[in-house]
Amino acid sequence: MAVAQSVVTRLLIIAAAVLLAAGGGAAWWIASAEDPVTTDAIGDSVQTRARGQLPVFAVGPREQALYKFAVERPDILTFIPCVCGCVDFKHTSNRSCYVKDETADKITYTSHAVG
Repeated sequence: MAVAQSVVTRLLIIAAAVLLAAGGGAAWWIASAEDPVTTDAIGDSVQTRARGQLPVFAVGPREQALYKFAVERPDILTFIPCVCGCVDFKHTSNRSCYVKDETADKITYTSHAVG
């Protein structure tokens, strides 16, 4: 009986993990449909979102924190040069690897920092 209960518990855990993953995938798909991800001239993914929303390619907690920092602290990142050589792509600072363009209500993100 304990073995059967253990198997059922494992199956429930696996089912919950699959549902969470599917839900995350569905959220990504829905966000992409509303704010499509395109590819720019250098091959990076680009997405324009309403201010306060992160791009779909900022998937992990580390990436989300970095994109938030790039948006919230341009006063710091605009003075840090990029070290990946993207100055050839007209990036002016490390912030250019996260934020391609912005207006008062929208931000265009680039995946250059995570790609």
